[in-house]
Amino acid sequence: MVKVADIGSKRLINLAPDAWVQWVTQRPEVVAKEILGSEFQWISRETDVLVKAYSATHGDFLVLNQLQLRYTTQLPLRMRAYTALAQERYQLPTYPVLINILPPPSTLTIVSSYEQEFLGLRAIQDYRVINLWEIDAEIVFQQPLPSLLPFVPILRGGGEVSVVQRALQALRADAQLNQLESLLAFFASFVLDTPLVQQMMRWDMAVLRESPWYQEIEQRGIQEGARRQLIRVLEQRFGEIPHEVEVRLEGKNVEQLEILMDSALAELTGGIAVSSLEEFVQILFT
Repeated sequence: MVKVADIGSKRLINLAPDAWVQWVTQRPEVVAKEILGSEFQWISRETDVLVKAYSATHGDFLVLNQLQLRYTTQLPLRMRAYTALAQERYQLPTYPVLINILPPPSTLTIVSSYEQEFLGLRAIQDYRVINLWEIDAEIVFQQPLPSLLPFVPILRGGGEVSVVQRALQALRADAQLNQLESLLAFFASFVLDTPLVQQMMRWDMAVLRESPWYQEIEQRGIQEGARRQLIRVLEQRFGEIPHEVEVRLEGKNVEQLEILMDSALAELTGGIAVSSLEEFVQILFT
């Protein structure tokens, strides 16, 4: 039986919680008191981790960590909702942090706040954004930040063989960390040839496939393929597609994209199809 890989976000942060909260808040005096449980339905997600922290200046507060494989347009609203839920449940100030692992498509702009105005009322939620591809790999070794060791290959300057080997040595030197070797290998495959990665380390794909990271990446790949196919169909029928339509499609799951594809192709299959891009946009924005 394949052993499930315990390499979710909670496991990673729990490797060195003090170092983690100090890094995400950029305050060296902060300490982690407790990684909170799954009182919320949403907090049981592998990418959401809520940490109760403390500093002499600010007292107890919450650090809400959202580790996201790739940024999507739904994240600002999610950060607003999660922050409010955490603050209401624990009655503590909340510091929300969004950590993006891989760069999003060039059509998306990453924002660090949620803003909405309706009937003269405004809703605003700021949050800190950390893009891992902008973080210097050397920081992981200097601070140190063991929670980020598996991500070294995709950090700035981390794609060199010598740097990946350095991360591998750090994982193998600690019994608590060596289970993360498969995750390091996986992200190394984004920047190095697969045979070289397999030669360098033990890459147990059977274990990695059970991890939330692999499953999310696999699902994202299917979703992105469906989105690109739909855009091609729309371009063939209606010509150039507005940027806001492409952005809106980014937030659709595979099932929703399939429904939209049916609308775009129904004319070819004998059904009722949209006759213009305007009709398609009406469906998309409803």
